[in-house]
This record gives sequence, C-alpha cells and structure tokens, in this order.
Amino acid sequence: MGPEMSVLFCTYPFVFDAQAKTTLLEIDAVLQMQMAVDQAHRQNISSLFLPVVESVNPCLILIVRRENIVGDAIEFLRKTKNLDYKKPLKVIFIGEEAVDAGGVKKEFFLLIMRELLDPKYGMFRYYEESNLIWFSDQTFEDSDLFHLVGVVCGLAIYNLTIIDLHFPLALYKKLLSRTTTLDDLKELQPEVGRSMQLLLDHPEDDVEDTFCLNFTITVENFGNPEIKPLVPNGESITVSKENRHDFVNAYVDYVFNKSVEPLFNAFSQGFLKVCGGHVLQLFQPSELQAMVVGNTDYDWKELEKTTEYKGEYWAGHPTIKLFWETFHELCLDNKKKFLLFLTGSDRIPLQGMKSLKLVIQPTGGGEHYLPVAHTCFNLLDLPKYTDKDTLQAKLLQAINHYEGFSLA
Repeated sequence: MGPEMSVLFCTYPFVFDAQAKTTLLEIDAVLQMQMAVDQAHRQNISSLFLPVVESVNPCLILIVRRENIVGDAIEFLRKTKNLDYKKPLKVIFIGEEAVDAGGVKKEFFLLIMRELLDPKYGMFRYYEESNLIWFSDQTFEDSDLFHLVGVVCGLAIYNLTIIDLHFPLALYKKLLSRTTTLDDLKELQPEVGRSMQLLLDHPEDDVEDTFCLNFTITVENFGNPEIKPLVPNGESITVSKENRHDFVNAYVDYVFNKSVEPLFNAFSQGFLKVCGGHVLQLFQPSELQAMVVGNTDYDWKELEKTTEYKGEYWAGHPTIKLFWETFHELCLDNKKKFLLFLTGSDRIPLQGMKSLKLVIQPTGGGEHYLPVAHTCFNLLDLPKYTDKDTLQAKLLQAINHYEGFSLA
C-alpha cells in the first residue's frame, strides 16, 4: 500500500472502544516518559565532558511535607520546566521512609486534589444538590493557581493515577472542545435545569406573562444577589416563545463559559501541557471522565475471582475463606475504604475490577497484628486469622487508619 493509500486509525476514533483508547493513552504516556528519561541520560553524559552542561535527574522528584502538601507542591511546580513534566513522577513525603513505586504517588494525588478542590479555598463552588463542583467566578485566586491545578490533574492522568474529581461532564466536554448544553446544566444544577426545560416545553403563547423573565442571570456575590446581563442590554429583552431557546443557550453559555473563561482557560492550558496530544482527542467526554476518575461499576465477586495468592495462601485456605466471607458482609462504604486502603483509590479503572490485580500473602506474627497494604503493588499482607470476629475487627481498624507510609 503506497503512502497515498495509508490509513491512520487514530483519525477514526469510532474504531476503538473506551478500553482500547485508554490503553493507547497509557502507551503514549510510557513512550513520552522514556523519551524524557533518555534525553536526561544524554544530558548527564554530556555533563561529564562539558562542565557548562548541567546534570539532571531522569525523574521528576516531588518532595513535600504532609502538613503543607499544597504549598510545597505548588512552589515546586512553579519552578518546574515544561519538559520535566514528561518525566516519570516520584513523590517523597518528608519523614516517611517508603520508596515510591506507585503507592506514595497515588496517595499524594488523593490528598492534594482533596485539598485543592475544597470549597474553603474559594477556587471552586460546591453545588449541594448535585454534589459537584465548578469554577467559582468569585474567587480571589489568580489564574496562575488554576493553571497549576490543571498541571496537577494532568500529571495524575499522565502517571496513570485515578483521581477524585467531582466535576460534571461539562469539564471533559470543554477539555475536548465540545459544546456544553442544557443537559450539562441539569447535571450541575438540577433544579435550574428543570426550570429551563419547563420554559422550553411550555405549550402556550403566554411565555412572557407566565415566566416573567428577561435575558439576565441572578448570581450570588458574597451573599448578595447581583443581576448580570446574558447579552448586551439583556435587562430590556423579555424572554418570549420565539427567543426562549436563545435565552437557555445564553444561560448555559454564561454558567459554563463566559463567567469562568479565564479560570478554565488557565486550568485547561496546565492540563493539556502535561497530557494533551492527538490520542486524547480520540476520547468522548464520558470516556475521558471515566478514565480520569475511574468508575463505580463494582463487581465484588469479580474482585474475589481475579485475586491472586502467594505463599501458603490459596482460594480455599481457611483464612482466605474467612476473609472473603467477612469482606462481602461489609457495607458499601467500608468496601470502598478497603479499595482506598489497598490501591490508593476507592474507584476502579475503566477496564473494570479485573484490572486491579489484587494479591494476598500471609505474614508472620499472630492474630493481634493488623493487615498491611503495599499500595504500590495492590498487595495485602494478611495475618493467619482463625476467628471471623478478630479478622473483621482488625480489617476495619486497618482500613480506617490507612494514611501514611513507613517501612517499619
């Protein structure tokens, strides 16, 4: 087949399902990491013969204090060159001995995103009705910080780590340059979305008298209502049957675009700086969302079925049978805590439970010892419990005190 007849499958995203696209993105990230590492090695070799050439670390080493994780990370990332973002990330918590083989990194992203997205910082607004967040147009923070939040999110995806982002699908639409719609407003603000749908579905001609609306939106400005026009001279334009679709489109556009444009643009630039590229454009918004935050399609029997065992443990071992009997009796919240304890995330990859590849091995000591998680490898050290009540008590104690890494 000649060059004029060649086919690039990446130009036909419908050929791939979501799992295939995720695999392509992971391969692309690994290749970019290897290129960055190779370049660092070449520079280090050159530095041996040319004193003017500075030696560099082939990895991006992030050292943070647990009690100041946001401040330390932001200060570090501000000084980091764009090229260094492509290196494999290694995280070190000061005062903790674990070498980051993946688990420390997972916890770092979990903790820093929990902090950065907390409404107390005023960068994002929390919508209680939907349990989602969106960019706050009332923030005092400058766009530079939103850029760094985007970098952190990009680093998580680039380093194949699921993160907990309570954003609506609209975020992923915008990252992929798709248009937001009324459905996105319904997801973020269900009550407002329903009101807009009622407006569109009203069968009579008396829209002006029934709804009494003009082309404005009322927003809260530090506790005080403020009316803003959706279009020029919006205060003097009454919503009618003829222009109600224009009103709804303008309302949606204001919420997701106009009101937060500089903030989102900064976030998007930071995000795409790390993990943008042709492969990302293969994704549908819902697929990108599932890849970023994982999913909650839990199949606990599948988890048991695909778990592997080491040492004297096997599926029929008395302790293992006690473990799974106890585990399946846990409430959903505690099962999710177990996933968080063992894998660093309470959500599962897009590929499903089978991709977690949990491993359970016996450990020395008596029944008074707690189970220990090696988050880097999804590996559980499980003492040889012989009593179900003891196993349940120790397991619950362990999963409720999971934070922190030590070799002790």
